Amino acid sequence: MRRRADGETVDATVRRVTAALRRMARPTGSFDAARYFRGEHGLRFYNVGTDRMRALGREIAAANTDRWTVEDAMRLADIVMRDPHLETKSVGIEVVARFRKSFTPLLLPRWKGWLSANLSANWATTDAMCGLLIGPLLVDRPALALRMRAWSRDRNMWVRRASAVALIPSVRHGAALALGYEIAARLHADRQDLIQKAVGWMLREAGKTDMPRLERYLLANGVRIPRTTLRYAIERFPEPKRRQILAVTSRAARGRDRSATHAAPAATPRRR
Repeated sequence: MRRRADGETVDATVRRVTAALRRMARPTGSFDAARYFRGEHGLRFYNVGTDRMRALGREIAAANTDRWTVEDAMRLADIVMRDPHLETKSVGIEVVARFRKSFTPLLLPRWKGWLSANLSANWATTDAMCGLLIGPLLVDRPALALRMRAWSRDRNMWVRRASAVALIPSVRHGAALALGYEIAARLHADRQDLIQKAVGWMLREAGKTDMPRLERYLLANGVRIPRTTLRYAIERFPEPKRRQILAVTSRAARGRDRSATHAAPAATPRRR
């Protein structure tokens, strides 16, 4: 049995979390979280709202600060991440986040396991993991950020999205910029809309500390960058600069297409 120091099982805490969310649940008429998600995500919703969900996570963590270790919090999260409700997953992430001072590199493969197993198969849960768990660990342990290279090549799209979003806390403060641009370049060919948006988001944050570098990158690589990514990346440029970058990269793309159209046809292979 998974027991806390005071004798209560982690399973009992899980039941308290579920009971609390059910009590707070609202009809979809007042807040319908489902409208923010597309496709067959399989999620269910209590329609609790972000603030109340975060408050519950803080309450659970505060009640166990003196009794739990980060491992206890992870046991809780391992259970609730398998719950189909978005808010239940979110509470688990919030609880683990309260033990940031105890994060170790050994947690990174466990968090990747959640992504690979599609326990976070939606942008909200994936981004919460990146912002509250993976990203802070990479800030505290910069050498671990290099593992995002392998993540960016993963077959699972949520792992690939995390390879970009998890770097945001680092690049926002001027760290891991070279790695961020490297991963962005690798992901430009990814056709998943949620990957393109994530890369644009990361590039936009990278520009906060070095806007000229971001501009140079966009102008040099704009032909290969999906327009979705580009529009996210330029959001913090002044309006005239945004128009200029869009125009230059658009002309370059049209020039590339014309070159491909007028290229000499391939030689017809001889019959043998």
